Amino acid sequence: MIIDPNEQFISLNDVIQKTSLSRSSIYELINKGEFPTPVPIRSRKRAWLLSEVATWMQARLTERDRHPRD
Repeated sequence: MIIDPNEQFISLNDVIQKTSLSRSSIYELINKGEFPTPVPIRSRKRAWLLSEVATWMQARLTERDRHPRD
């Protein structure tokens, strides 16, 4: 995988802030394969790629727009 030089790692707190999901909800979605997996940065530190979180958010919007409320 070649990474974009403008890519950013973001912390769990950043993911929580951007998605409005709780920590437990994020890990539940990860376990279901429905949310991006964090990248190990150090032995006890993980981070997410901003682009993967943004793609997940865009997919939520796309799903919403496919099924508008009547």
